[in-house]
Amino acid sequence: MRAGEPRTDGPGRRLRRQAVAARAALRRRYWATVPARLRLLRAATVLLAAALAVLLLIAGIATNGTWDAVSRRDAPRITSAADLNLALNDMDAQAANILLSSGDAGEGRLQTPYRKAVGFYGDARREIGHDLRALAVAAEGDRADEKTVESLTDDFAEYQELIGRALENDGRRGGKQAALADYRTATDLLASRLLPASRTLVSSNDRAFDTEYAAARSTLSTQLAVVLVLGLLLLAVLGTLQWYLTRRFRRIVNPGLLAATACTLIAVGLGGQVLSASAEHLRGARRDAFDSVVALSRARAIAYDANADESRYLLDPERRDRYEASFLAKSQQLYGLEGATLSTYDAELATSWEAYRTDHRDLRFTGEFRREFDNITFTGERAAAEKTVEAYAVYQRDDRKIRALLAEGKEREAVEFCMGWEPGTSNAHFGKWMAALDEVTGINRAHYTSSVAAGRSELNGRLPWACGLLLLAIGLTGLGLRPRLAEFR
Repeated sequence: MRAGEPRTDGPGRRLRRQAVAARAALRRRYWATVPARLRLLRAATVLLAAALAVLLLIAGIATNGTWDAVSRRDAPRITSAADLNLALNDMDAQAANILLSSGDAGEGRLQTPYRKAVGFYGDARREIGHDLRALAVAAEGDRADEKTVESLTDDFAEYQELIGRALENDGRRGGKQAALADYRTATDLLASRLLPASRTLVSSNDRAFDTEYAAARSTLSTQLAVVLVLGLLLLAVLGTLQWYLTRRFRRIVNPGLLAATACTLIAVGLGGQVLSASAEHLRGARRDAFDSVVALSRARAIAYDANADESRYLLDPERRDRYEASFLAKSQQLYGLEGATLSTYDAELATSWEAYRTDHRDLRFTGEFRREFDNITFTGERAAAEKTVEAYAVYQRDDRKIRALLAEGKEREAVEFCMGWEPGTSNAHFGKWMAALDEVTGINRAHYTSSVAAGRSELNGRLPWACGLLLLAIGLTGLGLRPRLAEFR
């Protein structure tokens, strides 16, 4: 610029001046004056309280959806798959029992065992049909499970045809060998395709439940952290507002803001309690209760399969070594004792059980029973679990008696003892074992149900109060500031 020429602003200088002027205007509008500061703090209070209320509402809806998924989808799918596995084992066991007790076209029939076996066979077949339908509905949308259920349905139809043919042959005089051949084909189909597929469904549905559980717990933890952060920010803003009013207007306390602060404290406490309690109830439902339900359901299915192996052992002399090994393998799945054979199993079971009774931390066994004893949680559960193992030990001793009678050439006595329902017989002891197993399962099922109910109750009982208190805090903040803002009109 030459001397004497008027000074002019360039575009950059004008833009800077306009920005400075805009910032000054915003400062005057939103902070420089007392009313502006009060309105800004009020707006922050409203936004934080509203955000906190919305977050709690969203968390409540999501958690309620989790309880729906857990109680109406995840758990029923697992129990249906476990029930299917059990019913398949039971149906095959009862088919073997029918063939064992039927005699030759009815001649020499063991009446009570035969009648009971026919009834149980029909019950198991109906249960399988029901479970397959339930699992088909539950599997919709999951292609892998859909294919598994379709395969199960087709294989079960083939299995029923083979068993039907075996029973038809068994009804003819001299037809026992033909019936046994058909039964062998059927039970091989069961072992190679039906049972593995049903166990796959139990495992895949259990993993899906675990995934749902882990995601829900993680979400609840995140939501709880955000609720606490927003709650602290809201309380900080309310405290700042109270301090500013005290300093500017020489008022010790603003009743409206004090009430709003109290509402916020209670709301944050309630909201945090709801989220933490929901996480705890979810853990109780899954880990404390349903993990045991799954282990005990597997144990029941294995027990029925082992019981079927005893009948198969008596029915099919050519496969006795195979069925004896299978019975031992299933015993190890239930109450595992490293290196035990059928001849040493009872003594080792007694030794390990005595060690446990002396010190409950001394668990020398593995398997499904160990999973249960590692998860003893509820009142009465330990006593029921101990009763189950003691009934199992009696049943195991009965198995040795069956094999001893057969080794002595007393085949009829072995069959009668295996299939009898009179007190002191193997089936009677098996029934007591299953009743004891049902008792401990029932304890866990009841606590699972109560955990789900308690989780829903937390949401429905306390969350609306938390949201309502936050809305009340917004209203009280406005009422508390209204007289002060009116002074500047």
